[in-house]
Amino acid sequence: MFDFESEATPRGTNSVKWDSCEPDVIPMWVAEMDFPAAPCIVNALQERVSKGVFGYTEIPDSYYGSVMRWFAQRHAWEISREQIIPVQGIVPATSIAIKALTSPGDKVILPTPAYNCFFHNITNQDAEISETRLLWNASLHRYEMDWDDIERRCADPAAKAFLLCNPHNPTGRCWTREELERLGDICLHNGVAVISDEIHCEIVAPGHSYTPFASISPEFAANSISFVSPTKGFNIAGIQIANIVSANEEFRRRMDRIINIWEHCDVNQLGIVALQAAYSDEGAAWLVEMNELVHCNFVMLRDEFAGRFPAVRIPEMEATYLLWADFVDCSVGGSASIFREGVEEPEALPPTGKAIADRLLAANRVRISDGAIYGVPTGCRINLACPATTMKEGLRRITEGLSQIL
Repeated sequence: MFDFESEATPRGTNSVKWDSCEPDVIPMWVAEMDFPAAPCIVNALQERVSKGVFGYTEIPDSYYGSVMRWFAQRHAWEISREQIIPVQGIVPATSIAIKALTSPGDKVILPTPAYNCFFHNITNQDAEISETRLLWNASLHRYEMDWDDIERRCADPAAKAFLLCNPHNPTGRCWTREELERLGDICLHNGVAVISDEIHCEIVAPGHSYTPFASISPEFAANSISFVSPTKGFNIAGIQIANIVSANEEFRRRMDRIINIWEHCDVNQLGIVALQAAYSDEGAAWLVEMNELVHCNFVMLRDEFAGRFPAVRIPEMEATYLLWADFVDCSVGGSASIFREGVEEPEALPPTGKAIADRLLAANRVRISDGAIYGVPTGCRINLACPATTMKEGLRRITEGLSQIL
């Protein structure tokens, strides 16, 4: 029904993903799709732009209604209007929430690998990162919470918040209801609030389902702040529109105060239009096809790596379009000196994600992300949201390069 084979034409639009790369490079790094935005969004924006009016804008009732209907109907999450705070984006929303819930020196618990912006979201507010490393479950091909470590960190009196990514970027986990319940109970018991970034909630693989953290119980809703936005799922990040959602009136009061101090009160008027168009029946249909294609791209890569590079940790991608690959169990081959200069017997050590990403870009003309920015130096993140033809060529370049490394 929708066109996912024709690549968008972002070059020449000041695209961070494309215009920062040379013309012969396939960019598979930053979290942005290579598909044009859903037609319902494009049409709504064109109609709005045709009016030629771009003045100060109020947020209409229909905007709040769209958010409430969407999450109630798709995800069984009942949100009231007063719980919604529109903001410009989820990165500033994260800083707002952390600032509202912590004082200088307080700790925010962060599972790693983690979205790179989370690190400075925490430290920029003079809070401290309490890092808990996700554990690799080789039999299930997925990352899991280290529950003993989380309980220990939550018991620390200095811990005030747990920064959750649900679904998780970059490991592709779609946390189960049981996992979220266990996390929520630990945080409640220790007086630790949950800050949940749920921007990837619409990008879910077949056989998995997203559970909004705040939807699980009134107690969890009252002890949490959630962030939602159509920008990631519908490929409209540049429009910059998001919503903070919290059932806790005191949390909202604190955040509203921070928003006013930081002058983050106004949102993009085109974002208001785009959100309402996205949260429609046509938008829902577009998501179905997009998710199917991303899953096919994942299967293509997973099977190729299983046959050629079985030592690479490739988690089953349950959600997001971002694949995490960890080379911690690998050792470099004949090009060892390139990766571990000055180290004796470098072949006994795993390559770094930076070395792999740099080598693939220079020699194979494909750009992926170095895992060090997510807190794991042996990892890489690969964006799979592209047409199948692009995926095939990108995968060919990646495997060709890795065959010279591993």
